[in-house]
Amino acid sequence: MGSFFTVSFSKRLALTTSAAAIFAALAAPLPAAAQQKFVSIGTGGVTGVYYAAGGAICRLVNKDRKEHGTRCSVESTGGSVFNINTIKAGELDLGVVQSDVGYNAYKGEGQFKEAGGFQKLRSVFSIHPEPFTVVARKDANIKSFDDFKGKRFNVGNPGSGTRASMEQFLKAKGVDLSFFSLASELRPDEHGPALCDGKIDGFLYGVGHPSANIQDPTTTCGAQLVSLTGPVVDKLVADFPYYAKVTIPAGLYPNNPQETSTYGVLATFVTSADVPEETVYLVVKAVFENFEDFKKLHPALANLEAKDMAKNGLSAPLHPGAEKYFKEKGLL
Repeated sequence: MGSFFTVSFSKRLALTTSAAAIFAALAAPLPAAAQQKFVSIGTGGVTGVYYAAGGAICRLVNKDRKEHGTRCSVESTGGSVFNINTIKAGELDLGVVQSDVGYNAYKGEGQFKEAGGFQKLRSVFSIHPEPFTVVARKDANIKSFDDFKGKRFNVGNPGSGTRASMEQFLKAKGVDLSFFSLASELRPDEHGPALCDGKIDGFLYGVGHPSANIQDPTTTCGAQLVSLTGPVVDKLVADFPYYAKVTIPAGLYPNNPQETSTYGVLATFVTSADVPEETVYLVVKAVFENFEDFKKLHPALANLEAKDMAKNGLSAPLHPGAEKYFKEKGLL
């Protein structure tokens, strides 16, 4: 019996010792490579600017991941509303959203009225503008938006952001769709051919530039970009923080050597207050310390200004990580 007890005790001791060794090994600090942290960015469709911009940011973060131990991954998603909801659920760290969608999410308005305000939403920075771009048929003799009175104009398909913004602009102007002789509701892939075929005299489209939907009619039939300016625009930009004035560069499109002034929403990067300060700081630093490289990664990013990105179109409070970096660099 004594020998059985001695053997059993020895086995138990050996097992206990090896369990303790395993536990100690698990508890010990892991090598830097194994401690790698992850940050995820939600974007949009793989052919869009959102996906390209998210990919550009991840490339810059990952460039120095041996130093900071954080790997960035970009995800193609359903876009602004999906990104907001997924960040809220804690399944994404950052996402690209239209500035007006971000505003509605933070305030609990529009498409977020039922869910209520997402008070933990935080801004990181804005990127490219998505200007309301007015295009006229070359021989329609349009010099300003007022010249479209009594003309055939595409106001955008129902349910689109362009249509909602068009109606808001007309309301601020004190008119409605009867301002036009025809208010067509064509989709973005239809309005260029309709313009060149002489079926409409003009259209409005909210889009990041350069865009194939603008490139095609300006190339095919010499369509002209028309500035959207004046007291109505000034008031809309002053009243709604998600709007900003935008200039479409001269010569960006064929047959349009002039600068075109307008306004619109901005694509913005947002996150949650729950995402650590050091994570957001790292992402912001990666972009702004490699700013010229970032601007070269997609044509829509080419004309960005750092000081504007720190303030324009931000619909929610700045995340502390972004605020820290911008203050360090004198951008706030």
